[in-house]
Amino acid sequence: MSKISRREFLRLALVAGVSAGGMSGMGRIAEALAATKALPPVVWLQGQTCTGCSVSFLNATYPDIAKIITQVVSLKYHMTVMGGTGEVAMQALADVIAKKKGQIILLAEGSVPIANPDYCNIGAKGGKSYSFAQAVLDVAKASQAALAVGTCASYGGIPAAHGSQTKAITLNAWLKQNGVSLPTINVPGCPPHPDWMVGTIAHYLWYGVPALDGVGRPKLFYPDVHENCERYSYFQAQKFAKDYGEPFCLYELGCKGPISQCDVPSVRGWNGNVNACIRCGSPCIGCTGPTFPDHDGAGLRGAVALNQPTVKVV
Repeated sequence: MSKISRREFLRLALVAGVSAGGMSGMGRIAEALAATKALPPVVWLQGQTCTGCSVSFLNATYPDIAKIITQVVSLKYHMTVMGGTGEVAMQALADVIAKKKGQIILLAEGSVPIANPDYCNIGAKGGKSYSFAQAVLDVAKASQAALAVGTCASYGGIPAAHGSQTKAITLNAWLKQNGVSLPTINVPGCPPHPDWMVGTIAHYLWYGVPALDGVGRPKLFYPDVHENCERYSYFQAQKFAKDYGEPFCLYELGCKGPISQCDVPSVRGWNGNVNACIRCGSPCIGCTGPTFPDHDGAGLRGAVALNQPTVKVV
């Protein structure tokens, strides 16, 4: 398959998930990418996370995870799915850092705890504990770009909510604090849709950093939820649901659609577009935004300032 144009890429990414036929969009992107690009080495690190982002990625439908990690990227390290453990795993990480310098794409899942250097240890190095925070810096210095996978890595998320004992911060904030300059793209969600992760990687490999919004998300996957909601007409008519299960606008039941951005309710859906949050009667919880989960402004933690794009986008 020949390389597709950026216009065709955007069209396929937008329609993927709309219907059974539309699901072929991401698949065609993956197939074209595999045919025209050498497989880039990917290192996936996990810090303060529930592993939900990894689970979502593993649930990719078309292309499936086997095709993604063997034909789209070369997954060199992922502590949840790799076969090696202990010294073998640590050596695999050291090898890719040493041998693939400047080629790596870093995917960081979970926020970075900085209150104590012993938090989120992923192994041992030189006879001493090796933390997620340090591993992120080591891999980032050998990388060409980074994706903050999920809301915790992008904006702090649940670990950075009120009462946090770990002083959790974002991937971008941690890199900047340590003087590491690296193109970084936020792919938030609790968890993010697998298409967002695959599509963002594919766009970067072909065309560079995608157009980002003010908090570092690819605009392609994060349109306004509210104005694209299937219940928006009820909001305009001021017809609000008083209880779950009613077909009207869910705003008075706590829906965060008016302050949220993502294409799951309007385009993509979950589990092969079987359903979506609002579609099944649940208010949007605003999990793709920098104020999640507090939603009172405190959850920003400086995210807007710290996650502004620092590279030229296309």
